[in-house]
Amino acid sequence: MTIPVMRPWIGAEEAAAAAATVESGWVAQGPRVAEFERAFAASIGVGHGVAVSSCTAALHLALLAAGIGPGDEVVVPSLSFIATANAARYVGARPVFADVDAVTLNLTPETVEPVLTDRTRAVILVDQCGVPADLDAMRKLCDARGIVVVEDAACAAGAEYRGRPAGAGADVAAFSFHPRKLLTTGEGGMIVTPDGELAARLRRLREHGMDASAAQRHVSRQPVIEHYLETGYNYRMTDIQAAVGLVQLGKLPTLIARRRQLAARYQRLLARIPGLRMIGDPEYGQTNFQSFWVLLPADAPAARDELLRLLAAEGISARRGIMAAHSEPAYAGEGPWELPVTERITAGSLILPLFHDLSLAEQDMIIDVLAGALTTDGRLIETSR
Repeated sequence: MTIPVMRPWIGAEEAAAAAATVESGWVAQGPRVAEFERAFAASIGVGHGVAVSSCTAALHLALLAAGIGPGDEVVVPSLSFIATANAARYVGARPVFADVDAVTLNLTPETVEPVLTDRTRAVILVDQCGVPADLDAMRKLCDARGIVVVEDAACAAGAEYRGRPAGAGADVAAFSFHPRKLLTTGEGGMIVTPDGELAARLRRLREHGMDASAAQRHVSRQPVIEHYLETGYNYRMTDIQAAVGLVQLGKLPTLIARRRQLAARYQRLLARIPGLRMIGDPEYGQTNFQSFWVLLPADAPAARDELLRLLAAEGISARRGIMAAHSEPAYAGEGPWELPVTERITAGSLILPLFHDLSLAEQDMIIDVLAGALTTDGRLIETSR
């Protein structure tokens, strides 16, 4: 493809940081992971960060540490990558799908309350495509009922909620550093929490339940005999990844500023297509535009899949809109679910290319294809340059 849907902004600085880590002789989880944890937590404004191998691992550990288990129900959006729902299954709980708001594509109290039961123990609140969910409203619904709210901030690094970074107000929030996200370590994730005791347990759980990490044993002047306090997992991040993450974290403000600039241009030009809806900022915050989704009108001249084919024919790699987990074979036989907004969004939306180095000429190519397929005269672009 000439234009990918996403390209990480990664280069010589990250390569040098990774090489320096290799040359140091310590490549597994160690001092750079600890430094990355401190730096990332500080950027969010919370006390503790716990680096893990993925956001999926982060969600798993968050539910485990919250005591969620067999017989419990966890409310999740179907309109999310399947890992959100899978995390509930990992701990033996049942994922219960709720619909989403048609504007933010996030869970709201209005969509969650109808599916609550006396078995509901947690809600996983996703910041879809980097649009922050209304955490305060969800906690108002859940806290009084003793329901844990886990913020799935996989896409939300650098987004803002009520003047603070997304994740800052959560008891526990999980971030992803996959290459489709703004800040990448190749693979990886981070849990942030203000609770030091919880953070300590999460660190044990990510490393087989050990009470002394390999890095702690390495720097000790005396022999350290570790103990395994509970069944844990191998969910560690490497120091090589953390070194890359530290460089990426420093670039995040510049990344977001560029994405918002390109997104505003998409919004301005594509607003000329009748009935087309697009991602935008919620009234209570700012998105980082992790992905730029558009929703086709029901009477669009070209269907979503046809539009994807037209873009691909021009060398442009777009993607279908956010998946609906409830419609996947892995969740066949569950339900039935009434999710009209989810089903409309997943069937009629697509994600357009958006990345730091996307040129205006490349963006014009994308807009030209959309204009040709969705407008009568095929013209939007004359005013864009």
